[in-house]
Amino acid sequence: MTVDAAVSGAHSAFLAAREASPATRRAWLDAVADAIEAHAEDLIALAHDESHLPVGRLTGELTRTAFQLRLLGADAASGDPFAATIDHADPDWGMGPRPDIRRVGQPLGVVGVFGASNFPFAFSVLGGDTASALAAGCAVVHKAHPAHQRLARETARITVEALAAAGAPDGLFSLVEGYEDGPALVQHPLVTAIGFTGSTRGGKALAALAADRPEPIPFYGELGSTNPVFVTPGAWAARRDAILSGFVGSFTLGMGQFCTKPGYLVVPATSRDELIKGLTDASPVPPHEMLSPSLRESFEKSRDEFASVDGVEHLVTLPGTDSAPEATVFRASAARIIASPELLEHEMFGPASVIVEYASQAELEAVAAGIGGQLTAGIHAEDGDDTAALVSTLAAHAGRVLWNGWPTGVTVSYAQQHGGPFPATTAPSTTSVGTAAIGRFLRPVAYQDVPDAALPPALQESNPWNIARRVDGVHQPATV
Repeated sequence: MTVDAAVSGAHSAFLAAREASPATRRAWLDAVADAIEAHAEDLIALAHDESHLPVGRLTGELTRTAFQLRLLGADAASGDPFAATIDHADPDWGMGPRPDIRRVGQPLGVVGVFGASNFPFAFSVLGGDTASALAAGCAVVHKAHPAHQRLARETARITVEALAAAGAPDGLFSLVEGYEDGPALVQHPLVTAIGFTGSTRGGKALAALAADRPEPIPFYGELGSTNPVFVTPGAWAARRDAILSGFVGSFTLGMGQFCTKPGYLVVPATSRDELIKGLTDASPVPPHEMLSPSLRESFEKSRDEFASVDGVEHLVTLPGTDSAPEATVFRASAARIIASPELLEHEMFGPASVIVEYASQAELEAVAAGIGGQLTAGIHAEDGDDTAALVSTLAAHAGRVLWNGWPTGVTVSYAQQHGGPFPATTAPSTTSVGTAAIGRFLRPVAYQDVPDAALPPALQESNPWNIARRVDGVHQPATV
């Protein structure tokens, strides 16, 4: 299917879908979730064959994907994402007589979605961008990732059939595949927004196309992040080996092919032998083949570039296999990193990470102040440690701040924030994971003194959609 045919069909479907109630959209998403679970065995086998990811990991990822579809559908049905707000006319309003004014979020239109290579289910055909756009009432045209094209086709086929059986308009979801289809999708005049998960280089190129259109559109891109983790002296003294073990488990998970992989562990200065012992005593996640030969080549090039930096020491190599690269840990002083803070943005998308050693609290604070935009930043500390300033600094740079945990786990929930300042994302005020992701694909519209019969259902006095609303400043819950 050509991009033009897919987008034109999606636009027609959108014009019908935008009139559907949120409860109806929920039923569509539930039907898709049911369908992928019914085909789980075949989909997981196909994903394993194309991505080399372990079956257990893929099984959990498919479960997460189905859960995400249902959760976002349920949240849309509640009405919360649409922020329906009604201010009745008030002649005694504090600044003078107030007209009747009502506002609600309305779906943008056709959304183009680019899936990620490293999550064949959760950030791909039916990932958060697709789920949130459909929950908002938009139509989706998905650009398949070449790393798992056969899986994308099969998932798309199941999705289209499930939506049709549930009564959704034809064309509400479709798939395009060609290399040239990416730029064409971004530039199509009927596309109203883009969701992207991928490389910084690719994301910046597509974002530029979105901005250069005659009518620019929002580009919600997740690009790159090194997710530094900071350890206080108290935590290091109390549980150094446990921290090193957790670090190894986190940065080797999925062969380091996570956007939330901890790329830097910032710790008090320690003897080289103690670090090596703690790292080699840890248990890395069993290695397996990376997602693609080109991704492995890119990782090894980035790793070797970092290894050649003056002041960077190769600390330890953990076992690999004939088909999987070895896991590597480097070491550098905080003074070296402070002198060249751009090193903190050197992303090695694979099983490699860096231990940064600080000699004073001032150095710890300087490293924290020098990190760029991040999806996550972490702190390992003990009760009683004074970390208020560090938490504040990291919150200024990251979308999610973790305490005594590791970033390679992003639950789908109401409070989740998966985003951050550039280069982590192109839209730091939004999230691509969790129910708040729906808001990216809605545009608020206010109606002043419009007759009730002419208002959208979300704003009519009788509340025919039975959604949550704020009326004259008072929150009213959904009635079903």
